[in-house]
Amino acid sequence: MTAEYKAERTISSIFKEQKQVDNIIRRLLDKGVPKDHISVMGRNFESETRISGFITKKDVILGGLRTGAVFGSLFGSFLSLLTGVGVLFIPFVGPIVAAGPIGAVLLGAASGAIAGSAGAGLVSVLTALGMPKEKAAVYQTRLQAGEFLLMAEIPSNRSGEFQLMFESAGGEEIHTIDKPLSRPCTGRCNSPEDLSPEVRTHLSPAAQQVFIQKYNSVLDKTSDEFTAEQSAWDVIHQQFDEDENGVFSKQKVGV
Repeated sequence: MTAEYKAERTISSIFKEQKQVDNIIRRLLDKGVPKDHISVMGRNFESETRISGFITKKDVILGGLRTGAVFGSLFGSFLSLLTGVGVLFIPFVGPIVAAGPIGAVLLGAASGAIAGSAGAGLVSVLTALGMPKEKAAVYQTRLQAGEFLLMAEIPSNRSGEFQLMFESAGGEEIHTIDKPLSRPCTGRCNSPEDLSPEVRTHLSPAAQQVFIQKYNSVLDKTSDEFTAEQSAWDVIHQQFDEDENGVFSKQKVGV
């Protein structure tokens, strides 16, 4: 996170229309919220390309969390300004376009709540972030219905300002969590404790070391946390299988 901007809370809201999402992203950027602190999820972004062409039902598309510029050409709008835009499959919701740090959270949860055999869906991910289960269920239902979820990480002393902004922009079901979204690591990962809980709990100790080694290697070359994380998950999927608890702990034969 940037030194100039102190993100301490995450405010979230449902918006019914994409033009509302464009409007609130523009207003957030105008108010000084960095683009890497804004997240959007939705099913019905306008696109000339069939979203289903990017989807693999079982797994998050590890190569899909690309730069906003790539998906900006597909989906247009202010979505193209955000970081880590990709397409994921979420049980009970279906294919979702996810932009911003929420994409990293979902990718970190890929082997458990999102793509694992339990298939608990978005509700379990949002509750793990600190959201009440009832609110998380509403968000999942409204995403299923084709509406949009927007999240912004904000300073605690500006919560009221952003609450009013969301309301005036047509936001519904507004909720604030008293922490920012998890990141895989802030800079290089020096130990498993540097990994976000969503990542660490789905990896055995051996898999954690493999993840960290690959993450640091790619980060040193690219300075891009999203690229580093998706590369690390790619190696995990190549070298490990899940156990009955959704933890990557079984070393693949011949690897």
